Amino acid sequence: MPAEFEMFVHEEKVYGKQEWSINLGRSNAALFEQLFGYMFSGVKLVGANDDPQLMKLDALIEPSIDAFEFSTPEQSNTDAFAVWIRYRIKVYDREGKLVSNWPVSAYGKSQTTTLGKTEALQRAAVLAMRDAAALMIMRFDDVTRISSLAGMSQETTPTTEPQENSGAEDEAQTTALEESADEAS
Repeated sequence: MPAEFEMFVHEEKVYGKQEWSINLGRSNAALFEQLFGYMFSGVKLVGANDDPQLMKLDALIEPSIDAFEFSTPEQSNTDAFAVWIRYRIKVYDREGKLVSNWPVSAYGKSQTTTLGKTEALQRAAVLAMRDAAALMIMRFDDVTRISSLAGMSQETTPTTEPQENSGAEDEAQTTALEESADEAS
């Protein structure tokens, strides 16, 4: 997983009110590890020190968070916290070419009446993450066409970067699908 994804913390001060810090990092990484483990027959995590060109991979998947927003009960005049997360799922073929760049929007809402404020906000974030996971389970291949990458010719190998340089080579980490990816998924 990319380091910035695995260590994602959103901090915000609601104008004239409380400061909030929402740590989604490890929860995000665990969610995506479980999700991809369920969706594909073989998954390898590629770290910053790994060379994916030496691995026989069908595809590389790089998740990130484009946006994180939340609203408090005071802002919405309700008894609920709401969270919106926009993930970005980039899929690269074995040559390192970006083949899909999918924004995944998710929403979660949690009542403060049953939980304290901090717990309600955390619960809303977890529900948004679950919403994203459900969407990915249902639409991943339709949107990304990742199954078409399974079993491609062995003549070329993947890289972690598409043609354009993101400037984060040192920390670039991706989730890689092994060659034995289930084509039927």
